[in-house]
This record gives sequence, C-alpha cells and structure tokens, in this order.
Amino acid sequence: MKVVILCGGRGSRLKSEKDNTPKPLALVRGKPLIWHIINIYRKFGYKDFILPLGYGGDLIKEYFYNYQWKNSNFSIDYSKSETQLLSSHEDWKVTLIDTGIDTMTGGRIKRIEKYIDEDNFMLTYSDGLCNIDINKLLKHHLDKGKIATVTGIARKSQYGIMEVKDGLAVDFKEKKSLDGIINGGFFVLNKKIFQYLWDDSSCIFEEEPLRQLASQENLAVFMHKGIWLAVDTYKDLKEADKVWDMHRLYP
Repeated sequence: MKVVILCGGRGSRLKSEKDNTPKPLALVRGKPLIWHIINIYRKFGYKDFILPLGYGGDLIKEYFYNYQWKNSNFSIDYSKSETQLLSSHEDWKVTLIDTGIDTMTGGRIKRIEKYIDEDNFMLTYSDGLCNIDINKLLKHHLDKGKIATVTGIARKSQYGIMEVKDGLAVDFKEKKSLDGIINGGFFVLNKKIFQYLWDDSSCIFEEEPLRQLASQENLAVFMHKGIWLAVDTYKDLKEADKVWDMHRLYP
C-alpha cells in the first residue's frame, strides 16, 4: 500500500526570513522530519512513498537524490570512472511529484491520483510525529468500511475540531479554539476520495471534502492516545528533540 506524505507547505512559522529550508527538511535529532515520518511507516512494513511537492521541492528532491551515497559506504575507482556502493541500509521507494508551489492540500492529493493503483492508501502531513500503531489504524479503516479514516487527538488546539459519534465523524470544523478532537493527520483513504477533490490549486482537503464526508457519515475516526506532536514553530522543533530523547516515536 502506498503512503502519500504532503510536502508542499512553506512552514513560515518555523524559520527565520533568511532560512529557505522547507519544513520537511527541518532537523529533529540530526534527521529531517520527512525521514522520521517515513520510518514511522517503514517500521510497519510500508515501503512505497509518494511526496507531492510544492515550496522547496527542489531541495527535497536534492535530499533524496543524494540520500543513498551520503548514508552508505562506497568506493570510487577513478581509473575506470566507476562508483560502487558497499552498503545500503534502506529498502524503501520514494516518488517525488511536483504539484505546484501554491497548491493547497486537496489539489496536491488530486494531482497524484494516477499513482494510486490500490483501493486504499495512507496519507499524512510532513510535520506530524507520533507513536501511532499503523496496523491498528488500517484495521479500524477496514472495519468501518468508510471512504476515509482520520486519526483523532483529544486536546485543546487551534487545529481542526471533529465531533465523533460511534467511531464516525459527524461534523468537521477547521481551526477553532475549542476543547475537542483534532485532526491528527495519519489518514487511510479509499480511492473514492478523489471524487471529493478537484484539480485546482484552491482545493483544501481539510475543508469542503472532509466536511462533506462527515455529513455523509463517511469519515471514520481512529483515536490515538499516545505521543503526538505537530511541528509548526521553532519551539515545537525543540520540543520534538526532547520527545525524541524520551521516547521512540516508532517501534
């Protein structure tokens, strides 16, 4: 099953005006956020990743293009102009797709539709870290039999608030300062989700598409009660370092 990791946001609250590093490449204990997120899924056997790119896409491409030789032993025979890898520790695949600098989340998902060849796929953001059990998330999605399943986090926040009843979202409100269940990312989606999206830079996944799914009782919610952290600011990044020291965010 493919895993889509949205990598298009500017992450302006995370950096200074002189720093053009995209959020997925922000470092937590010396490794980019995107590396940690890949490993959350990798530890559960998911090895096929699709990255819809936007702001800083060239830098993200450069990171993965150079990843293997920077993280492996290799030898170079200059007399033959040959390079040979002596070790490689990764067995995953990553597909990087430009989806527009200013395209919103729904448009980015719609633009990778042709790369989804199974009934279901995983989706998450490039700034959320947690110790979620991906296998339990998938089982919940299959058991509920809905078009979409979102991970719910019970807390007070400025993020999207969901009203949940019998394991289903019956209402979805984005960015309200209320006590409630927020959108924690880590979705499982059926291919029917593409019927709710349109190929337009203004399509926001978290607004009309999710509200429509909730109103149709087609948005299941998997509650996660463990560690969860969204990295939006420099303070969050430092907190992520502390959390990493205290806990393993994936098995």
